[in-house]
Amino acid sequence: MALHQSGEDYLEAILVLQKQRGMVRSVDVARHMEVSKPSVCHAVATLRDGGFLTMDSDYFLHLTDVGREVAEQIYEKHRFFTDRLIEAGVDPATAERDACRIEHVISDESFRRLKAVVEAES
Repeated sequence: MALHQSGEDYLEAILVLQKQRGMVRSVDVARHMEVSKPSVCHAVATLRDGGFLTMDSDYFLHLTDVGREVAEQIYEKHRFFTDRLIEAGVDPATAERDACRIEHVISDESFRRLKAVVEAES
């Protein structure tokens, strides 16, 4: 199943919340992303059907191995671009918003090469 930008955003949000809190429910995702609970429920159902996450009997969300891999990749791109933009003097809030856009459109190859160049310069 191919993911759209919104699906990637939900996976990334779940990953971030799991790192912060450990256990995550749909309501936590709704608050974090500032979206409605029905929107989260729809996204969770789609991601569950796609094999990216599961929900246990207590309604906690758990990323599958595939879901975690996708979320980690998106989160890595997000952090990379946020950090680079802030280093370039961009306001942190703007850097966060722009990084969220860039992370979805850059190819894996371009990201790997750009990251390698930045790491080589460090």
